Amino acid sequence: MRIIPVASGKGGVGKSLFSVNLAIALAEAGNRVLLADLDLGASNAHTVLGLRAVPKGIGCFFSDSDASIDNLILDTEYSNLRFLPGEGEMPGLANIRTSQKNRLIRQLRKQEADYLILDLGAGTSMTTVDFFLLSSEGILITTPNLTAILNAYLFLKNAVFRLLSRSFPRKSPGRTIIEEISADPGALQRIYLPTVFEKLKTADPENFERFNRLYRVFRPKLIMNMVEKPKDNLKAQKIKVSCQQYLGLELDHYGVIYKDHLQDIALASRLPIIRYKRESLIPQAIYRIAEKIEQTAPTETSGGEWNPEIEENYQTAEREAENDFEFRAAEIQKMIRSGVLTDSDFLELIRQQQYELKSLRNENRLLRNKLAAAIKQGFKI
Repeated sequence: MRIIPVASGKGGVGKSLFSVNLAIALAEAGNRVLLADLDLGASNAHTVLGLRAVPKGIGCFFSDSDASIDNLILDTEYSNLRFLPGEGEMPGLANIRTSQKNRLIRQLRKQEADYLILDLGAGTSMTTVDFFLLSSEGILITTPNLTAILNAYLFLKNAVFRLLSRSFPRKSPGRTIIEEISADPGALQRIYLPTVFEKLKTADPENFERFNRLYRVFRPKLIMNMVEKPKDNLKAQKIKVSCQQYLGLELDHYGVIYKDHLQDIALASRLPIIRYKRESLIPQAIYRIAEKIEQTAPTETSGGEWNPEIEENYQTAEREAENDFEFRAAEIQKMIRSGVLTDSDFLELIRQQQYELKSLRNENRLLRNKLAAAIKQGFKI
């Protein structure tokens, strides 16, 4: 069973929409798929699937130490796809105990499936990061928005540091170094991990080698969602470079997904967009990503080393972005000519884009001011 965790550094980037549609695409290809909504405390995957309500959610599993997830997993109307509902109404569920988390992981690993898709919560809680680290090929969703880009990088930074912390036993020399860094929030923010790696390698070579074995196969995948134009995809390069330089981490690129107004219509219709209009822009991108997942297996490479395969998939993503943009422009022109999209609709689309552009400018101005203030105080990200 291949485990595919799907995470994001912040909410509102389309993580659950992607997870559900990816699960359907993989199931349509004949794979046995289990989709688990692990966005604890804010689950909504059932809504995207078109389920108005679920009889029991994962909260029942955590509230009863003898419960089994086998009694919670539901068959869906999609062949080969089963669903483990989340829980959005139980306070404090996002902060489950370690014993609860480990019990859930054990039961998930026993499931009969070709793919286990984990729709995780947004942000960098320890529970979310631990679920992400269940696999070497977790998917990170972001958008071209500057805040989303920064949060995506910070998510990966937290994941690497969590993997580092778990690799060194308590009272080991390496753990002492890690705890000293963790005790100073300022040092944690300024941390340059390749330097820490060298320090740990010298102080605690045996445990560092254990960490390094895990790190060499840790190959998270990036997806740039809600893209407006091919140029937006260039921001993926910034995350890749930051991960290489500051984390010693190779980050694959699975491609881009353009923003499409049909997604809102599909959601309002309680249909996954892959079922609502499978030939539209978003489903075609998801089918493309599903195919890449099926054709790709985790590859052992040393983190931080330049890899031709990594560079090639960024170039492929750029070509796909340009092709999808041309398709999107052609679709809009066709809708205008056929009368489906009226002049007033087109003007409303432009107004929405102008509003989004204005919001982004305001956010950019705010972040520039914060960055200038941070630099003035000698603070480093």
